[in-house]
Amino acid sequence: MALDGITVSNMVRELSALLTDARISKIAQPENDELLLTFKGSTGQTRLLMSASASLPLIYITQTNKPGPMTAPNFCMLLRKHIGNGKIIRIWQPGLERIIHFEIEHYDELGDIRRKELILELMGKHSNIIFCDEHQMIIDSIKHISAQTSSVREVLPGRTYFIPETQKKCDPLNTGKEEFLAQVFSKPMPVSKALYSTYTGISPVIAEELCQRASLESDQSANSLSDLEKTHLFTIFSHLIEDVKEGNFRPNIVYDEDHTPVEFASLLLSVYGDFVTEEFDTISQVLEQYYAMKNTVTRIRQKSSDLRRIVATSLDRTRKKYELQSRQLKDTEKREKYKIYGELLHTYGYSAVPGSKSLKAINYYTNEEITIPLDETMTAQENAKRYFEKYSKLKRTYEALTELIQETKADLAQLESISTFLDMALSEEDLVQVKEELMDAGYIRRKYTGKKVKITSRPFHYRSGDGYDIYVGKNNFQNDELTFKFASGNDWWFHAKGAPGSHVVVKSKGEELPDTTFEDAARLAAYYSKNRNSDKVEIDYVEKKHVKKPNGAKPGFVVYYTNYSMVIDSDISKIALID
Repeated sequence: MALDGITVSNMVRELSALLTDARISKIAQPENDELLLTFKGSTGQTRLLMSASASLPLIYITQTNKPGPMTAPNFCMLLRKHIGNGKIIRIWQPGLERIIHFEIEHYDELGDIRRKELILELMGKHSNIIFCDEHQMIIDSIKHISAQTSSVREVLPGRTYFIPETQKKCDPLNTGKEEFLAQVFSKPMPVSKALYSTYTGISPVIAEELCQRASLESDQSANSLSDLEKTHLFTIFSHLIEDVKEGNFRPNIVYDEDHTPVEFASLLLSVYGDFVTEEFDTISQVLEQYYAMKNTVTRIRQKSSDLRRIVATSLDRTRKKYELQSRQLKDTEKREKYKIYGELLHTYGYSAVPGSKSLKAINYYTNEEITIPLDETMTAQENAKRYFEKYSKLKRTYEALTELIQETKADLAQLESISTFLDMALSEEDLVQVKEELMDAGYIRRKYTGKKVKITSRPFHYRSGDGYDIYVGKNNFQNDELTFKFASGNDWWFHAKGAPGSHVVVKSKGEELPDTTFEDAARLAAYYSKNRNSDKVEIDYVEKKHVKKPNGAKPGFVVYYTNYSMVIDSDISKIALID
């Protein structure tokens, strides 16, 4: 979600409380379209990052310092000259526009007090940071927009600053019932679209939320609502806008079942139903964490794309190979019939008439009469020999295919588990062992550089509500290490039944585990498996001493013959992650 007018309003209120009367102590320009301002005030030092990036415009308070270039860009030097050590007088937002004005007081060369404005426009590809004097004359901007670039507004030194009214939207902070009813419900479009296309600062997500709170289908036509529904929607809209005016913000991030951030907002969103919502003290914390997590997920997806492609290709080939071998194995089911034909021909062949195409005989295994097809150009004994040869060939094929199919099934299980672990990877370090396994299995050619691969990834460490340590493998190598090197005989071992996933080990400390710890460990095994998105997952669990690894088995593959089972959900939100 991009920053909408409501989120900007939340940010303005936060910045006003924190930075009003603070002085600018440092100005840096880490990127071409980005500023990092350091303030000193009554609350100490504060860093403010603002970006006019076309793909990701944003602003938030941060503790992280970003180094600037050796030579400061011209825009940065200009700001240092004019507002270095300047004092923030006011921070404000026009209506619910995605615009923030910083009014700054400073001394000029003659020692007179002057005022300037630093204006941040958070408008997607039109985002900009504009520096103006007290008469709204543009002194400079981080991006220069000429008449050739935009026919609506030039952003160049010497031009007058104004907000272009290209969409002619209404101000939701100053709207009444009559205007609302006239503007929103006259449009032949879905209700949600009518809301965000009518009012400034109302994003599609907030429009969906308004419909949700009003118990309306967001995709129904706005002009098809009844008078009662229209009035009810206006009431809900008014309550939301009143919260914005009064600063009743509740900054939050919404996570899906994989704990991937899917949305952020300054108001609680009921439109996401059962998704997990985490609330924060400030909108800056929300933005910093949301984009950090989003960037992490994106970066890991990019880093793992080559591995995913290799695994997907290998899975496709292995599945086709398994299907072909299964069909060939099914064809060998006729071998026993050929063996019986040969034996019966040895027994009853004397009664076969030369040149016959078949022989009827009693099958002494079932006492049923069967008809044996014959090659009329051969004797009964030659036909028997032919059938025994067919039997022997199919028997050899069956034995070879049975072994090959087991190998192929093991390859499939290994590749499916690797695919599952790629989805679980949270850092580049988590990918190292997965890549090592692919190289060991021959799916990737190993490049010998003389350097030993450094393994820094470690299993997840959780703690149950009863205080027992629970460890979760992130890949097959870690699964083996956890189960056969780390776990003791009386520790408990968990795994999703019949699905690729992590080995989960609970350190029992020689004690009998409480039921709630069993449930916590089972939930972790469910979550860190291929079936994590299922409502319920069947989990096998057993003491570690009953888990064995067959000779020559693939990494992560184990067997056990006595176990308990439970069916449980995969909600791990209440289990403490230690590191």
